[in-house]
Amino acid sequence: MAATIFLAGCGGNGSATTGSFDDITVSDGDTPKVSVPKKFAVDETDTKVLTQGEGDVVHAGDTVQANYVAVNGRTGKQFDTSFASGTTPAVTLGSSTTTAGIIKGLVGQKVGTRVLVAIAPEDGFGQDQAQYDLKTGDTMVFLFDIEGKFPEGKAKALPKSLPSLQLDDKGHPTGFKNTADMAKKQTRESIHVVNQGTGAAITSGQSVMANYVGQIYGSDKIFGETWSTGPQQPIVLAEGNVIACWTDLLIGQKIGSRVVLTCPADKAYGDGGREDASIKGGDTLIYVVDLLAAY
Repeated sequence: MAATIFLAGCGGNGSATTGSFDDITVSDGDTPKVSVPKKFAVDETDTKVLTQGEGDVVHAGDTVQANYVAVNGRTGKQFDTSFASGTTPAVTLGSSTTTAGIIKGLVGQKVGTRVLVAIAPEDGFGQDQAQYDLKTGDTMVFLFDIEGKFPEGKAKALPKSLPSLQLDDKGHPTGFKNTADMAKKQTRESIHVVNQGTGAAITSGQSVMANYVGQIYGSDKIFGETWSTGPQQPIVLAEGNVIACWTDLLIGQKIGSRVVLTCPADKAYGDGGREDASIKGGDTLIYVVDLLAAY
């Protein structure tokens, strides 16, 4: 349910505060239980750190891996959890797609932290969620274990034959800058691992969640990016679902990695280009991709 749980809404009507973190208990174990009394409500989103992590600080715009338990404050009932799924969800803390209360709860925390987040209605889904028995005015209580932040590991420099990768002040890719040393043309597809992840290797046919910036090689034209929004849907690595360059090069790569792909036209959109004309026939493409999860 993670894709739905993390989605932003428009906010709802606030409720008077009728509870505190002292009323909430969290059990130990691999699948923690969060006990919240009925009619628990807050009028401002708040957090309580249960275990302080020692990893990197989480910033707005970062993509993090976090297991969670979600409880409806009105009913006191758990309505979702990721702990038993075997896969730790990834969420990009971008303001346009992620529930505001989750952003407020996780930004500023450190990797390794266990934190309770009480999400006020105005920072929640913004509408009734019948599948969870949630109403617009309900407070939600989340327990988060922040497991990691993407990408993993220390960054490696790209070869001089490629344009230089540009990052903002928080380390998020913004595109590529042409250099005097870069090759004017790329005739073969290639992949370069910038950060080596430690997750499972991607297999053929899997659906991959990824953040990326795509740019026309040799120009400053960016034709697509997801860091401002977060990934919208899984990408199926199978023939006909994505350009050949992605299926050729991403299979076998590890989750948690940041990679750079160069994709000549014969491995991308060929001589015809893309229907929306954002990519012309014969264009070579270059991507930076963060591999977040595979299913």
